[in-house]
Amino acid sequence: MKRFIFISLGYWLLAIGTTDAQVLYRISGNSAAAPSYILATNRTVDMTFLDTIPNVFKCYSACNKVITEFAMQDYEAIAALRQAAILPDSVRLQNFYSEAQYQEIDEALRINLGMGLDKLGRMKPAYLTEMYRNELLKKWLYYDEDRSMETFFEKVAAQSNIPVYGLDDIGETMYMLFDREPFHWQCEELYKVIEYPDKEVRQERTLREMYLYGRLSDMAYQIKGPDNSTSISFSDYKVYSQRNKVWAKRLTPYLREGKAFITLNAIYLGGEDGLLALLKAAGYRVKSVNR
Repeated sequence: MKRFIFISLGYWLLAIGTTDAQVLYRISGNSAAAPSYILATNRTVDMTFLDTIPNVFKCYSACNKVITEFAMQDYEAIAALRQAAILPDSVRLQNFYSEAQYQEIDEALRINLGMGLDKLGRMKPAYLTEMYRNELLKKWLYYDEDRSMETFFEKVAAQSNIPVYGLDDIGETMYMLFDREPFHWQCEELYKVIEYPDKEVRQERTLREMYLYGRLSDMAYQIKGPDNSTSISFSDYKVYSQRNKVWAKRLTPYLREGKAFITLNAIYLGGEDGLLALLKAAGYRVKSVNR
């Protein structure tokens, strides 16, 4: 109970500074039949934070479809992703680590996930990294997947029979999750996250603080900065930047039709390579709803 009060108070105090936070944008013009909206999200932020964003529910109610990165309500696709996370039979994870490193990873997974490499050793390193990071976020940033603002509107839309569309298909999502980095990099990254978990937590805390004050461009610079040595760094930012260009084109039919509520992680939106800048360059009017 004390922890709940502490978290709620923290969001309330931060909300004092977020009435002008730029996390909700109106997209219009360029032959659009009606406005659409983009909401920047952060996975570690509780859905109660939505109450501090003026007009967000009004904007959502004016729309007739939800656009997101990947339609997580597609359970067949989720099953396919889980299958894609399994290593080929010809690949053995222990061949990429020294015996001491392998034991260190095994111990960390047992402590934090309740399972060691005897059960998880057939999973791709990128999958193990994400599982381990999730546990760090749950422990240190109170991340609750079921209460995350990131998937709130997607879930509401699915319950209300409002169509939800993903900007990535299943193959592209598999690539982003498991194959965007060479396998040996994935192995190094897994060990690095386990060896220096404090860096991951510190980076996520910094990004969350920037998000709560609507500093989307600062989030982009934080990720691609030379001092960032976490699991989401400059190489990932380059991949995101290229994907943003594809997304900008794929959004065209939704934006022309209008009434699209687009909900995406804030790390894809800010900066000169962010989706907001690309939409402006494409001729759309991108205006903060709550400026």
